[in-house]
This record gives sequence, C-alpha cells and structure tokens, in this order.
Amino acid sequence: CDDGQCLLLDRNGELLYSDALPVALNFEDPSAFRVKSFGELLRALGVFQLCSVPVLVNNCGKLMSVARTLLGKRGFALFLRPSVYAQFVAGESEGEITHSMEKMSSLGLRPMLAVPIEEDLGESTGERRYNDNLASMLECVDMSHSNAWSKDPMMQLKITALLSPELCVKLSTLLSEQQYDLDLLVRAMDGEVGDFPGLQESENTHFLCGLQRLNKVGEASANKVRVLVDAEYTYMNPALSLVTMAMMKKFNQDGAWIWNTYQCYLKESRSLLLEDVRLSISESFCLGVKLVRGAYMDKERKLANSEGCSEPVHESWEHTNDSYNGSLDILLELISRDPQRYRIIVATHNEESVRRAVQRMGELGIDKDGGSVCFGQLLGMCDHVSLTLAQQGYLVYKSVPYGSVDNTLPYLVRRAQENRTVLQGIRKERDLLRLELHRRLRQGLRQGS
Repeated sequence: CDDGQCLLLDRNGELLYSDALPVALNFEDPSAFRVKSFGELLRALGVFQLCSVPVLVNNCGKLMSVARTLLGKRGFALFLRPSVYAQFVAGESEGEITHSMEKMSSLGLRPMLAVPIEEDLGESTGERRYNDNLASMLECVDMSHSNAWSKDPMMQLKITALLSPELCVKLSTLLSEQQYDLDLLVRAMDGEVGDFPGLQESENTHFLCGLQRLNKVGEASANKVRVLVDAEYTYMNPALSLVTMAMMKKFNQDGAWIWNTYQCYLKESRSLLLEDVRLSISESFCLGVKLVRGAYMDKERKLANSEGCSEPVHESWEHTNDSYNGSLDILLELISRDPQRYRIIVATHNEESVRRAVQRMGELGIDKDGGSVCFGQLLGMCDHVSLTLAQQGYLVYKSVPYGSVDNTLPYLVRRAQENRTVLQGIRKERDLLRLELHRRLRQGLRQGS
C-alpha cells in the first residue's frame, strides 16, 4: 500500500487487484476527435448546426416531406446521403454497413445494430408485414453474429415490429386488473395453443403468432447476440415488459441474452426495476438492463393532460437525474455481488451519469472490461464521451440504425423529435469539433509555410 492505494500482485508481478480510483474522465479535450477525418469533422459540424435550430428539429418531418416532393426520390436521397444520413445511419448495403462497423471497431467502439422498424397506434399492417419484419430481425441477428465487429454483439428490438400496438395497449389494460403467468407465454412461444384471459379469438391468434415470432428471434440470438428490447409508451409498456420477462425466463437461464429497458423519467421506473429484480430471483433467470432517461416526455405529458390524468414523468430534470442515478447505483451494487447474473448498459449522453458510473465501478471493484457494465450512445452523437470512454478501456456501444434512406427516414424523424433536448444541447460537442478543426487548419498552414 502506498498513499492510501492498495495493489495486489501475483508472484509474477501481474496486477490482480487495485483499490485505486479510475483516472478522472476528461470530456473537455477535443483530441478525442483526432481519429476523425477532416470530412467527418465538417459533416458533423454542419449537421449539428442544423440540429441546434429548434424550428428545424420540430418541423423536420414536414420539411423532409416537402424536400422529397420537390427533389424526387433519387434527388432527395442524393441530398440526404452525404449529410444527415451519413451522420446517423451506418449504410444500406452489407458492404456499406461493414465499412462503417470496421471503422467503429478501429476506434474501440462496438456496434449495437437497430432495424429501423416500429409501429404506433393506427399503423398496424397485418401478419404478412410482421413476418417480413421478422425476416429483417433475423437478418440483423445474423449480421451481428457473423462479422468480427464485436466480441460481444448486441442488437435492439422493438416488440411493436412483431406484435400490433393495439394488442399491446389492450394487454396493458388487462394487466392492470390481472396478471398473466409467464409459463403460459413461454409455452405459447414453444407452439402450444392456449387461451389468454380477456382476449378475443382473433386477438388471441395474433398474440400467439407474435410470441412465436419473438421466440424465433430469441432462438436465433441465444448465446450469440444480446437482444435489447426497447421500451416505448406507457400505454403499452406493461405488455412489452410482460413479453420481455417471458423471453428472459426462457432464454436467460445461463446468461443475460434478452434485456429490458427502464425509462428513468417515469416516476414508477425505480419500482418497476426492483419488481423485475425480484422476479428474476424468484423465476431464476439472469437480468439484463438498458438504463435510459427516456425519449417520449412531450407525448406522455400531452396524453396525460388530454385524459385528465397525473403526468407519469418526473416534474423536473433534477428528479429524472436522481431517478437515473439511483437506479444505476442499485444495478452496480447487484453487479458487484454477482456479475454473471446482472448486466447493465448505461445508455446516456449525460456526462455526470457516465462519471458517476465510472466512479462507482472503481469503488465497487467492477472490471471495466468484464462485460457486466457497458456504456451506450447514439451513432453520430456524443462522440466526445464515447471515444474518451473507449480510450480509457471501457466497453462502449453505439446504437446503429441501417437501411435505405426511405426506410430510415421515419425512424430518424422520430428520433430527432424525441431527442430534441439532446439535439439542442450539443453545443459542447460542436465546440469541441470546431476546436479540432481549427487545430488542423493551423497545423496545415504551418506545414505549408
């Protein structure tokens, strides 16, 4: 021990344990962007400048629709591809995606592929469309597993791509009155025909088909790819969690392959997390957690006000931060005791939450590269945090949508509108990019003189 820091070495002098706290993370240093090309710096600056204008973000769907009409499908794609699309999407063809993923891997980042398919109320498209979506999900599993991009691949899954939102809403209403047995859902995944209380015959049939689609994703990904199930709106989340817990019971016996998402801007998020921790213990499965603040705040508030209900989201940003950090502390404590049973991805662009996670990992002795704790940000955003973490040896995933301009456009519009506060708060990243750009320009002038 020296200066209060204890090191434990083996007989060969190899470090076995250290209670030294991790080096303080510096998110103020533009040198993190030195791995980016000059063109990438310019593109990011241009896109972030546009994203900083509220009127453009709030009306981006209408503006893109007008631009598509004026420019035509091909002209619109040519306009969007080198700018917004290239910033936030990995590509369309397997070659483009592979190139993006190899570049990401070279920077120490890991991809978390996301098929840009989802539905909301009134958008249901029938069993044939859901089966087509299943094929896309299975392709995503195969792409995530078959390439050497990542040692421990992940992908995202939206249940409403495989199960109608209307049914999820009805199930959520039913669940407020009665609980469904997880074993009933697991048997249905295995092909057993059964009746679910409260559902009409057609709804029952669709639920069975949806569960079997989800089972195919689970079987294809088991022991290969970790599937992170996204949370959506509060009016359907209970059904999504029920299905996710059933998938966990079936596929998470020996490891966390199916993960659930917890939205910490919701007042009930902490109790939901603790309830699922207890369920994982009683049902003997491993628990994977994607911890987010949440992206549907405006819609949730409007919906609650229109129905005369109390708002489900926290009153302030400070309350949301407390909720997030409290849930983070709970998970890290559990992981420190049993890192094989619990896993978490700290999915946030908030620097203080990232610092808190790193600090607690050091205090609890959690390995930065052990796999039980990783960090996540969106592709094309918050790179000063992602790259700094990766350079310090932490596991960092980037959420990576892929597909054609037409297929990814609705996804990008929704993400832009849901993440307005994040987009409008990218001034710091923009300033760091500008500093790095100026440094290169000065360097180029000195070399040229």
